[in-house]
Order: sequence, then C-alpha cells, then structure tokens
Amino acid sequence: MLEVAVAAARDAGRLVMDFRTREPSGLTTKTSDTDLVSDADRAAEQFVVAAITAAYPDDAIVGEEGASSRGTTGRRWVIDPIDGTTNFVYGIDAFCVSIGIEDDEGPLVGCVYDPVRHQTFTATRGGGAYLDGNRISPSGTTVLGQALVGTGFSYRSDQREWQARVVARLLPLVRDIRRIGSAALDLCWVASGRLDAHVERGLAPWDHAAAALVAEEAGAVVRRPGDGEAWGLVMAGSAGIAAELFKLVDEAEAAAGPIPR
Repeated sequence: MLEVAVAAARDAGRLVMDFRTREPSGLTTKTSDTDLVSDADRAAEQFVVAAITAAYPDDAIVGEEGASSRGTTGRRWVIDPIDGTTNFVYGIDAFCVSIGIEDDEGPLVGCVYDPVRHQTFTATRGGGAYLDGNRISPSGTTVLGQALVGTGFSYRSDQREWQARVVARLLPLVRDIRRIGSAALDLCWVASGRLDAHVERGLAPWDHAAAALVAEEAGAVVRRPGDGEAWGLVMAGSAGIAAELFKLVDEAEAAAGPIPR
C-alpha cells in the first residue's frame, strides 16, 4: 500500500507541476470566497483515485475535491491532491500531495510528496517515518521560548478573528510563529525538525491523515481531533516542548472565548 501511495503521490505531483507552467485554470471557491480550488486539484485527485482503484478496488476513498467510495475492506484512502492550493495559485513554493490510509485501528500509512523540492515523506504504523528513505526525527528543542511553531487559519472570517486572539497569546512565549500555508508540510517539517511544533484548529481529515502519522512515527507528540469533533484541534510538537505547548494552547483558547463553529 505504501508503494502504491508513493507512486501515486509522485506522479500526481508531476501533474500538478505541469499545470504550474500555465495560468491557473478552472478557479472556483468552496467553503468561502477565499477557499480556492483549481483544475490542477481536480486532475490530481482523479489521477490518484484511478491509481488506488486499480490496485485496491474494494477500499474506501475520500478526497478533498469530492472523491468518495464506500469500500468493503475496512481501509480508507484519504486524499488531498494539493494541500496548499492558495500557495499553488499564487506561485508560492509550499504545497504538496497527501495520501493517507486508515483502518479500524486508525492511521496506517502516510505519504506526503513535495513536488517543488522533490521530497517524499512516508510513514507506516509502527514502522517509523522517513524522508526519501532516510529515517527522520523531530528537533531536540526543550525550551518553549526557543520553539518555532507553525500554524494556519480558517477560511471563515469569524474563526480567523478568534484564532488571531489565540496566536496573540502564543506569540510572546515562543521563538516565532510561521504561517506557511500547508498543514501537511508543516506536520512533516515537525517530523524532520524544520519546525518544532504545529498547532491548527479546523483541519479537515485529508489535511492531516498522512502527515500526522509521519510526525507521530518520527517521534513527535501528536494530538488529533476526536471522532466527529467539529472544527477540531490538531497539534504536534517535539517531545521536549509538547506538553508545555499543548497546555499553553488550551489556556489561550479558553481565554479567547467561545469557539465559533
């Protein structure tokens, strides 16, 4: 399954880069006027779905751009054809293809392919995490004030305003905060020590299905949303600062007032 995911992610990434040589086409919006989707997203998802269906026709599939099949095996493939579509459309080099596989016990396989840097992050449950075949691990940061933390924001203005109140409480207590624009890359960068942590509320399953497993298998501490939790919180951090950071985030969210769902 990992081999299929890696091959599909890399081929879809090459397809996405081919689209990048043209003007963005088929641009529409989804959940809000700021939530973009393009022909590249749709074409990449169709390609990945075809690859999965050819290899595992009885598995369930869910994709950000609407792919859906129920399956009969208890496995589910979770696809984000371009995580970081806004970056892609604007020509910013931070986007990726993400393919995760889940079963009844939770995340099973994860593959995140960065087509700009030609880097492939992979993980299997209990098998560790890798970047281009080399084992990776999080940073050794133990001081929260020296932690570089990634985050992201909602497409809804009321939720963004609430998130800004949370960030305002975090920012003075960490080294700095980065808003790169791809949660999957952020989580993989936590796994490989490029970031010390990532904190984001409101991620969809396809945003973290693969990358959170990569972070966890690398040795990061990961907190995922509960089943069915609306606008849930995803956090990942190196072991030396995770507990303190997670507590700080919980306190900052409480102080920010009721969560707009």
